[in-house]
Amino acid sequence: MDYVPNTEAQLAEMLRTIGARSFEDLLSNIPADMRARGLDVPSGLSEPEVLALAESLAAGNRSVRELSSFAGFGAYHHFIPTAVDAIASRGEWLTPYTPYQAEASQGTLQMIYEFQTMISELLQMDVANASLYDGASSFAEAGVLALRAGARTRLLVSDTVHPHYREVLATYLSGFACTVQTIPHVNGVTDLEALAAAMKDDVAAVMLQQPNVFGCLEPMEQAGELAHRAGALFVANVYPISLGLLQPPGAYGADIAVAEGRCLGSPLTAGGPGLGLFAASQELLRRLPGRLVGCTTDHAGQRGFTLTLQTREQHIRREKATSNVCTNAGWLCLRATIFLSLLGPAGLRRMAELSLQNAHELRERMREVGFEPSFDQPFFNEWTMRWPREEHAGRLLRRLERAGIVSGVPLAEWYPMQERDAVWCATEQTTREQMDRLCRAVRA
Repeated sequence: MDYVPNTEAQLAEMLRTIGARSFEDLLSNIPADMRARGLDVPSGLSEPEVLALAESLAAGNRSVRELSSFAGFGAYHHFIPTAVDAIASRGEWLTPYTPYQAEASQGTLQMIYEFQTMISELLQMDVANASLYDGASSFAEAGVLALRAGARTRLLVSDTVHPHYREVLATYLSGFACTVQTIPHVNGVTDLEALAAAMKDDVAAVMLQQPNVFGCLEPMEQAGELAHRAGALFVANVYPISLGLLQPPGAYGADIAVAEGRCLGSPLTAGGPGLGLFAASQELLRRLPGRLVGCTTDHAGQRGFTLTLQTREQHIRREKATSNVCTNAGWLCLRATIFLSLLGPAGLRRMAELSLQNAHELRERMREVGFEPSFDQPFFNEWTMRWPREEHAGRLLRRLERAGIVSGVPLAEWYPMQERDAVWCATEQTTREQMDRLCRAVRA
């Protein structure tokens, strides 16, 4: 059981030990405007009164159901069949904690096995694990695996990879004797000449994103060839819904494929939790992070499922472990498995087609009202546009907010040279009415 201090003296001693003067010191890195200010709940309320108060407070939040949102940037509003909620909410799925005891967890283990199979097929990779925490941690784990597998010390990461993913990678590798080198972009995609010039025999992996953070489609096959020619691994970070139309990582020779899988049957929920997808080639099977469920037979010859290739204890061996990730996003795995089962290949392709069509239609309509494309590249359902006039960008952003429109994500925070650029997104959920509302607000 976790230790909980039961006296103020014990709490004070713990704070002194870690060099903190007070509990507030532990929260000092959290910006003041993001700190909870507490709920002003009068005492002595009845249950109906408490529920009414809670509902009135919750009504202050606005979701994509009330707003017209054109912000993607890693979190996407996609259709979720009602059956996903109905099946995933059954008590059998909500009660198990962890499937270490195979004899008592066959249902959960079979679900994870089916999930692994579907993700392997979706990504066209040899093997997939039982998931990780989110797409960013999957990306970071891919970097760790590449460094250990090749006994090399340098990673080449395109600056078109989502900045949050690159930040998580840097945090993961802060204790490693390695170098992460950023490869610049040209016209919205990775500069292949710069990548080729950076390729040396100490490079463990080349890491790209498809589609990239600007929405542009990367030359993945050429980048993979450059990596393999130098004996390095090629890591592809992909968007699962796009694979209804785009080539999967296995088709262009990726050694490791990772993704954020929340778009497969789970809602946005204010940005979390996430579902980290992780798949690899057969040669890297024994180096996979996290759990892996296998299919076997019991003493009576009947089919059964079990955790395989790793012991539970390997996750606590620090630097000697394959990975210190020892769990997975189980319920989101379940939702993704149900979602993919319901849609099938044809349904996934149709969802991707509608997203593509809506995105290209909206981009053209935005050009008509004064926006300029930032890059001349093919794209899937995200694209980067320049605000019509620099001095009016902030005013326009505020006008859109007042009109109930969530604009594209401004890039200046991560790409200072693109201070007038923002990444916009459309999915199959984007309606003509929402497009009309955006264009009217911009014209005004």
